[in-house]
Amino acid sequence: MRVLVTAPTGNIGRHVVRLLLAAGARPTLLVRDPARLGPAVREACDVRVGDLTDPAAVEKAAAGVDAAFWLDTTPHVTEDPIAESAALGEVFASAGVPRAVFVSSGGAELRGGAGHIDGLGAIEDALTGDVTVLRCGYFVTNLLMDLDSLREGTLATARDPQAPLAWVAPRDIAEVAVGRLLSRDWSGRVVQGVHGPEDLSFAQVAGILSEVLGRTVTAVGISDDDVRAALAELPPAAVEGIVGMTAGTRDLPPDPPRSPITTTPTTLGEWAWAELRPLM
Repeated sequence: MRVLVTAPTGNIGRHVVRLLLAAGARPTLLVRDPARLGPAVREACDVRVGDLTDPAAVEKAAAGVDAAFWLDTTPHVTEDPIAESAALGEVFASAGVPRAVFVSSGGAELRGGAGHIDGLGAIEDALTGDVTVLRCGYFVTNLLMDLDSLREGTLATARDPQAPLAWVAPRDIAEVAVGRLLSRDWSGRVVQGVHGPEDLSFAQVAGILSEVLGRTVTAVGISDDDVRAALAELPPAAVEGIVGMTAGTRDLPPDPPRSPITTTPTTLGEWAWAELRPLM
């Protein structure tokens, strides 16, 4: 099985690479800066240098592979993140890979009204062949963007602090993705949720972080306009793309719903102890 991995140095991709190597595969990695890969990884993989937005580079890296792990790397802060994500979907589709796993998000099923998540919906529409779409919950790694606030004891959210939400660790997403990449027991278009072990409100998350970090963390609700004001230096489309991801999905049930298939093992506390606590 020859597998192409995009974003192989990211929060999810690095786990995908590790798991593929452990399974005996020799993946092809498309990366802009090979120096970000460890020497042992470079030795064990076929490394292709190129940008994910370059159709020629992606097509060359994908030549001869059986499957691909696709990840949208569009920053939320660009001039038009939704359009850039949609363009990336066309690049993925033009690569001609017969089989793929794509990391998407809850809310992509709306196909509109969910900010930058709408770009993931556009990528879902662009992909053809045998495709597994992973509709993931809220990434625990989003907490890494709030280190200063957490040090001050605050976890801000534009959601209802008491409303439950699926929280998922990148390692779990990678495990599901690799299972699908290496399996021959599916075909067509599959939509699979990846929801972590349990739904947690931001208030519950604050309680878990208080215990792990040894300091009181309190969840504080803020408005969409508060978020806009904090992001005022960004392009308007980027601001609305970020605000819309929360505003458009506040009351949205997960699609697909939580089940034994979508439930994965890594707890927030386990992740926070290993990844967040050392940074505090």
